Amino acid sequence: MGIANIVSLLGGLALFLYGIILMGDGLNIVAGNKLEVVLYRLTSSPLKGILLGTGVTALIQSSSATSVMVIGFVNSGMMQFRHAISIILGSILGTSITGWIICLSSISGGGWVELFSSATITGLFAIVGIYLRKFSKKPSNHQVGNILLGFAVLMYGMSAMSAAVTPLRESASFISLMTKFSNPALGILVGMVFTAIIQSSAAAVGILQALAMTGALSFSTAYPIILGIAVGGALPVLISSLGANINGKRTAVVHLLIDIFGAVFCGVVFYAINALHPFSFLNATMSAVTVAALNTMFRLVTVVVLFPVIRLIEKLACMLVREKPTSKQPADLDMDRLEERFLTHPALAIEQSRLVTNSMAEKAQQNIMDAIALRSHYTADGFRAVAELEETLDRYEDKLGTYLMKITSQSLTTDQSEAVSKFLHNISDFERISDHALNIAESAREIKDKNISFSDAGAHELTVMEGAVTEILYLAIDAFINGNILSANRIEPLEEIIDGLCDEMKLHHVERLRQGQCTYDHGFVFNDLVTNYERVADHCSNIGVAMIELQSDDFDTHEYLNSLREVKSETFAKYYDEYRRRFSL
Repeated sequence: MGIANIVSLLGGLALFLYGIILMGDGLNIVAGNKLEVVLYRLTSSPLKGILLGTGVTALIQSSSATSVMVIGFVNSGMMQFRHAISIILGSILGTSITGWIICLSSISGGGWVELFSSATITGLFAIVGIYLRKFSKKPSNHQVGNILLGFAVLMYGMSAMSAAVTPLRESASFISLMTKFSNPALGILVGMVFTAIIQSSAAAVGILQALAMTGALSFSTAYPIILGIAVGGALPVLISSLGANINGKRTAVVHLLIDIFGAVFCGVVFYAINALHPFSFLNATMSAVTVAALNTMFRLVTVVVLFPVIRLIEKLACMLVREKPTSKQPADLDMDRLEERFLTHPALAIEQSRLVTNSMAEKAQQNIMDAIALRSHYTADGFRAVAELEETLDRYEDKLGTYLMKITSQSLTTDQSEAVSKFLHNISDFERISDHALNIAESAREIKDKNISFSDAGAHELTVMEGAVTEILYLAIDAFINGNILSANRIEPLEEIIDGLCDEMKLHHVERLRQGQCTYDHGFVFNDLVTNYERVADHCSNIGVAMIELQSDDFDTHEYLNSLREVKSETFAKYYDEYRRRFSL
């Protein structure tokens, strides 16, 4: 085997791997990015988890990709560790489908059989794929074209590998080497190391099928190599678990344990029986079809044997990867949902962003309510809680903003782009609302430290203002979390009422200062409170406008507000009158 053959073999392997990636990505997108969501939502029973893991892996053509996805689910708290085990079992079986696809490359013959030969099928797929990719106007057809082109590239890669190793059928040294691999320990080691290097069990099985086409591969050689390929396929999953939490690491270890247990069980049972009653088919020549069948049978036996002992696998993984004390706060655990592993699966990444942003919105609302409560009932612990939550919301904004910007670099549908825009437009408002909560808490501390007591009129005005701010906050958070446009439409009329209240309260307070009812210390604190309440209402207005405008194709906040002020609608007037009656001084 010369240098040209080696280069051809490596080139074929590269095309083979790229074809798998292209097919998997295309299938994933054509499925509407729903596969991942289905995967983590429908795992109520172990059997259902195995079926889902098998189906999803068969579609995306990678057990490693499925396992990495599952590690992300567990790491972010979306899925319980025990549910992940059954999905991984299914993924180990599902990855064997690639071997059956490769079997198409072994079809040959004359007459009508030629229509189903690998060359004909590959050529047709390539022609249709490039047509859809280049000339179709529908984005969905582009992805179908990618799937067909991925299949064609995979098959061309397989053909290149087969052609590269064909001269080996005449090589006595190669046949001698294959005979040595029939040693179980050596065969398993070779399969494991080779798969760990190329990081694809499907590609390793593909190369084994290419070797089988030379006629030099026997069952006794293929069997231990397939056992080793299974174990070596766990390496990419273990690498992906670096940086994961304790359950994420346990999930990766489960993949390795299943592969090891499967290889040990099938190896020990097979060779023990062979020692007692030697099998007659050990020297049978393997073909691409029999290699695919052997690979599927081995993986099926592994799943059947280990399915009843899922709980034991869970306990063993917990023993190997022990729990460590964590100092993480609930909010930080909440932000763990923003898994980097989900960025290649936008549907999942956006769903987790939604949950975390909703949590941020609720915390911002709670912080304002806690800060307002401090004005009447100040405590040092209460102030500390407001300050700590404000720092937490700063971290929310930083982590969410970074994560959302990474999502925008992916291929998104129109709905997904709108969702990301919604989050990006509002997280800064939630953070600023929390800043004002801290300002309000600091004013409450000043009132406590200086023993400031407002006049009855001033206290009443603050109570009215706080009621209006509480209402507008409720409307803004409801509009954002629940997509309630009715609440969003109420925000702007109430915001104008609050603006009017602020002006009126400041004028009243100046008058009280002139009459000596209040001191300048009162004045500074009073104005600070009123200003912060007004700013909170402004940010609620931003949220409401964003929710309304994101429903339209043209997002223009200033244009919307200008048109709203120029033409007061009947609905606006109705809400405005309602709030004017409720929040009057």
